Amino acid sequence: MRKKYTGILIILMTIFTTSCYYDNEQELYPIDPNASCDTLNVTYSGTISIILEAQCNGCHSGTIPAGGIKTDNYTDVKALVDNGKLMGVIKHEPGYSPMPKGGQKLSDCDISKFEVWIRNGALNN
Repeated sequence: MRKKYTGILIILMTIFTTSCYYDNEQELYPIDPNASCDTLNVTYSGTISIILEAQCNGCHSGTIPAGGIKTDNYTDVKALVDNGKLMGVIKHEPGYSPMPKGGQKLSDCDISKFEVWIRNGALNN
């Protein structure tokens, strides 16, 4: 009987010591504040859509996007640029629902990329 309890105890200890563990990438690999943010060749397809895919499209795509807002195509993103909502939500400005919802604000570098893209005409490039 004692062998049985010892075996169960070993299994439970193994489960508890190897269970899920969540790391925050920014804490593990902090961005060097002295590193430069490359905003020279910001394009929709090569920069902006990639950030949107990683940070926004999980909720804002498909047939029933959160809040009725889609970020998975240029046309809908451009409409958000034109009405000022895109920068308001990603910069967490007053009067806008901060995005990502319940998550950390985008990095200053990513926000700068959006600003450069918009300043350059928010082209579908």
